[in-house]
Amino acid sequence: MDNVAVPTPAAPPAGAAAETAADVWKDRHLRLAADFENFRKRTAKERTEMWMRAQADLVGRLADALDDLSRFAHIDPAETDARTLHEGVDLVERKVWKELEAAGVTRIDQAGVPFDPNVHEAVTTQPASKPEEDHTVGQVVQPGYKMRDILLRPARVVVLTWQGK
Repeated sequence: MDNVAVPTPAAPPAGAAAETAADVWKDRHLRLAADFENFRKRTAKERTEMWMRAQADLVGRLADALDDLSRFAHIDPAETDARTLHEGVDLVERKVWKELEAAGVTRIDQAGVPFDPNVHEAVTTQPASKPEEDHTVGQVVQPGYKMRDILLRPARVVVLTWQGK
């Protein structure tokens, strides 16, 4: 009985081992691709939700000023003098600016500064009275606005140019 042969499992053919390894790598690749696609969709959704929350927050902060404007729109002019209306509108403007500044909004409205095409839009030119004024903002026709480093609207300006006279 010592000569009894014990069967040994046959080794898989070399081609089958390579196919099995390829299947494992293919499965890993497909799972990784699916995970990445899910990640991409989730982050896009989160970015959209974050943007919408930021917009809602700003609108919510401006709601009081909007309510005040609505009250002014419904005031009977015959019962209110111009000074009271002016003071009320001034108060609303300050309220709006307080919230806009808290959100990082700044106004671009300075005359006498060098013309910067990154924040200014030249609407016309006027002669400068001295050479130092060449290519400076002579007048702001319409103010511009920035929110932190993002230009919301360029300031529309009149640019002074030295004519050499």
